[in-house]
Amino acid sequence: MAVIRKQHGHFLDDFRPGQLFRHKRGKTITEGLFAVFTDFSMTTNPLSKNARYARAYGFRDMVVPPGLVMAVVFSQSVEDVSENARANLEYIDMRFGVPVYLGDTLEAETTVLSVRASTRDPTLGVVHVQTTGRNQDGQVVLTFQRKVQVWKRDPEATVADGEVPPREIPVSLGLPAYEPSRPYRELAHLSSPDTYLEDFRPGDVLEHSRGRVVTTDHILLTGMLDNTSQVHSNQWMIDQQPERYVGGQLIVFGGIPFNLCLGLSSADVADNALADLRYATGRHTAPVFAGDTVFASTEIRALRDLPGRPDLGVLDTVLRGHKFGPKGAAAEKVDIFYLERELVVKRRSHYA
Repeated sequence: MAVIRKQHGHFLDDFRPGQLFRHKRGKTITEGLFAVFTDFSMTTNPLSKNARYARAYGFRDMVVPPGLVMAVVFSQSVEDVSENARANLEYIDMRFGVPVYLGDTLEAETTVLSVRASTRDPTLGVVHVQTTGRNQDGQVVLTFQRKVQVWKRDPEATVADGEVPPREIPVSLGLPAYEPSRPYRELAHLSSPDTYLEDFRPGDVLEHSRGRVVTTDHILLTGMLDNTSQVHSNQWMIDQQPERYVGGQLIVFGGIPFNLCLGLSSADVADNALADLRYATGRHTAPVFAGDTVFASTEIRALRDLPGRPDLGVLDTVLRGHKFGPKGAAAEKVDIFYLERELVVKRRSHYA
């Protein structure tokens, strides 16, 4: 008999530019997963709360919020890409496709775009990848790039430095057609009255009043997503080498503050959005730990037309998250999240 120590995940020296990972398992969006994440993140858009409302707008069922779509697709990539990562560095060109509904099954694949060894730390480097999620019909629900800082297995190992261009992934945002015969105006009382496209002005900054504390339940939430990154769940591992890990303690999976910032902004920005269109770039600017309370604000950058849809427009924003940390006897605001976010928002002229 042999004792075999199994190892999951890849290290920096395992990656090769152009490498394709077709991730295992996939995940079906169950009612439990949908309810827990929608309610936890304080999402208020009735498309994700009220089946009657969603169907009246032409959707098949309640619509899975964009933050949950992102968290499910992202988490499928973790075992192959970032289970042995130190930190997730940046999201790039995150584009949403067809709506995701209760009962849909999402599967994902990832292409390695580049591998770079650190010039300062021989134990680390950066992997740049492109991940795409599809539903059970093969339709793209989300595609994005990200950069992640990954540990080397062997500090002396040679790294396959290099890069390949991103794949061309056609993405089409799926929205029901506008039909004047639908009872839009009869349902207008179910969403915030001041979140139509006409209500926003470039230059305004909306400070969202609600906050949400992150408890040790973040470990359960991360497990519900099948995210296997050990820095979010393996306290024993961190205790052995606390200096090796950010903060020397379990770090909250970035998809959780990502979802919280989207949810906290929902009542003031996204209550009358039909979809999120694109996130040009995003990053976690400081870690979140159990006990931190997350807050958010939204800067309005621009408003523009959505081609072919006079009933809708695109709202360009910057979503920022922050927490408060001790600074002597006082408290200090600490920025934790930055996201350039484009939403498709209803015009009051057509819906209210």
